[in-house]
Amino acid sequence: MYPSASLPVSTRVVALREHAPVWGPVLAGLAALYLPTFVGLATGLWTEGEQGHGPMILAICCWLFYRRWDEMWVKSSYDSPSAWGWPAAFIGLALYFVGRSQGILLFEVGSLVWILSAILLLTRGTIALKAQWFGLFFMLFMVPLPSQVVDLVTMPMKIAVSYVSEHVLYWLGYPISRTGVILQIGQYKLLVADACAGLHTLLTLEALGLLYLNIIRRDSTFRNTCLAILIIPISFTANVIRVTSLVLITYHFGDAAGQGFLHGFAGMVLFLSALALIIGLDSLLTTLSRLKTQGVKFQKTTNVAP
Repeated sequence: MYPSASLPVSTRVVALREHAPVWGPVLAGLAALYLPTFVGLATGLWTEGEQGHGPMILAICCWLFYRRWDEMWVKSSYDSPSAWGWPAAFIGLALYFVGRSQGILLFEVGSLVWILSAILLLTRGTIALKAQWFGLFFMLFMVPLPSQVVDLVTMPMKIAVSYVSEHVLYWLGYPISRTGVILQIGQYKLLVADACAGLHTLLTLEALGLLYLNIIRRDSTFRNTCLAILIIPISFTANVIRVTSLVLITYHFGDAAGQGFLHGFAGMVLFLSALALIIGLDSLLTTLSRLKTQGVKFQKTTNVAP
């Protein structure tokens, strides 16, 4: 058995001091490698609307590592460093140098996952890697995808969102028509942009749903599996709500309102509606799982009754 992460703080501090490696060179090496990368992202790619989720993902990853750090450290005190860290370090460094030299952000940013995994394996062992697996996995949502892949997936998504939004508003009685991803309502024409219904938005909402699952942590396998599968249609529905809201704002308040502050506010509506749908479905699935469990117990009780 491993000592619990709920050990007294004084006990954990002593354990850290006794077994702590020299983290200074490790942190200095990480800063030397990735500080230029993140400075470049902060002044470049992350300033674009489609990639604006990058800083949020990075901050959440740091919080996830911090959240499991004490538990990881105490449990891994009884583990030994793993030699598997060397292949991971080699792959990470190879990806970094190829990505950095050739300007391939997919490799350059993605190498961070391999490098951090190698550090955990070489300093604390496989138990530490298992403790921090979700933070490392969550970091993948920060990795920029090739534009060819994004464009290939985004266009069908935009057409689908435009189609559903058009039919919802038509059903509500609004004078709306659609040509591809262009919606015309009244005298206004609106182009459904990548930021409104693209792959990056879907990935951001997918990350939000998985983060919710990780934080809530319920024991029901049925509930967790169903909710993980339903995150994709939830993301699609949230995108439809966002586009429909922007169309209604433009129709009732004019083009200036639709492209101004309320346009940014519609982004908040996207995440709030997605979170509300996730929580609502989670409550429904939890209720169904509870009823299923009660039904099984009632059936067993009935079977053993005289």
